[in-house]
Amino acid sequence: MLSGLGNALKKTFDKISGSIFLDKKTIDSVVKELQRGLIEADVNVALVAQISKKIREEASEEKIKGRGIDRKEHLVKLLHDEILQMLGGEKKELELRKQTKIMMLGLYGSGKTTTSGKLALYYSKRGKNPCLVGLDVHRPAAADQLEQIASKIKIPVFIDKKEKDPIKIYKSYEKEIDKHDLIIIDTAGRHSLDTGLVEEIKKLKEEILPDYVLLIIPADIGQAAKKQASEFQKACSINGVAITRMDSSARGGGALTACNETSAPVFFIGTGEKMADIETFNPASFISRILGLGDLESLVEKVKTSLEFDEKKQKKLQKKLQEGKLDLRDLQTQLRSMQGMGSLSKIAEMIPGLGKAKIPEGMLGTQEDKLKKWQHAIDSMTQEEIENPEILEKETSRLKRIAAGSGTTATDIRQLIKQYRLLKEFTSGNISDIDPSQGLSQKQMQKLAKKFGKKMRLK
Repeated sequence: MLSGLGNALKKTFDKISGSIFLDKKTIDSVVKELQRGLIEADVNVALVAQISKKIREEASEEKIKGRGIDRKEHLVKLLHDEILQMLGGEKKELELRKQTKIMMLGLYGSGKTTTSGKLALYYSKRGKNPCLVGLDVHRPAAADQLEQIASKIKIPVFIDKKEKDPIKIYKSYEKEIDKHDLIIIDTAGRHSLDTGLVEEIKKLKEEILPDYVLLIIPADIGQAAKKQASEFQKACSINGVAITRMDSSARGGGALTACNETSAPVFFIGTGEKMADIETFNPASFISRILGLGDLESLVEKVKTSLEFDEKKQKKLQKKLQEGKLDLRDLQTQLRSMQGMGSLSKIAEMIPGLGKAKIPEGMLGTQEDKLKKWQHAIDSMTQEEIENPEILEKETSRLKRIAAGSGTTATDIRQLIKQYRLLKEFTSGNISDIDPSQGLSQKQMQKLAKKFGKKMRLK
């Protein structure tokens, strides 16, 4: 996500840290590096020039004199604060009431319908009882798409494939809709914000009285997001923006900063094609992630939004772990949860330290393939083998049968059993005598590190 901007910022900060003197030449070099990264991310040139001027002025020795801080620290903080402000400053969140209605707007191809489903899933995992309402009566198969999404994430959906009046559709389901505390309304799009679309949106707003009107903008339009957000704001009074396809566009910086220049804050960003690939937009965490410093807050959010995440199942698994009764089906459940969170590379960039680590190219992809093979192997096992995988090591005929039935090899299955034994040994042999409220003592941490450190490397 915005790797170009992230690399430019890293080089900028490294240049400041590595310099002996912050003279004019060094500051000019720092500013040029920053400019290159911002322009590559499609940030408005005038905004880049404005930030550059401020940094040059603030970094001068006269400005820093008497503040009692190191010049390098001052410049690093200044850069961080300017980028933070450019991206929107403090995190903005939707304030949900006893019943909240969110109307989704956007042009064709923006990802409006998919984002509607992602939001429904996101809030359903946080204790809400959402429903989806399909009011796009113009785009062919719009109702079918929303119906398929709703079925996948198990969220109630209200559509009428024959009716062409969106207000009539909404009124016909009003009693059922009112049973839900979060109503997400997918509306029609157009190739452009024409008179017909504006009139339809205004009528719907008068009838539905939404609490939020969110505009969906794809990241790949870059700086053009400013014009689009401004036009929708003027015509339809939008409350905010969700930016899609952030994972696949280098122009996302332009879209983020452009929206910040309007009065429409960015509430969400889409980070992939899976339904769990949506995050609340936190400028500070976003900067941390593109710098390779991790983003644990978004990682926790991603775990909660994963399709496979179920709080009751997780508590049940935790109890089995404490009792040392883990089997291969439990391991498979965890593997599926990981896959629901997205690729390992996405997860890695959220973990502090891993984002900057020099992981060999292709290594994470190899690990993902291995996890998929393990799942196929488990699906080809009998219940006895799942509950007692130790028997597979004694009877090689079982290994051959499972490998043939799952498209894997005996080596793949032996690696699976090895990881299972390691996890079981770790949990049953060490968790039972640890008090969760007190955490691990230094001695316990050293003991675990010594015992499992070498074993748990990626291979």
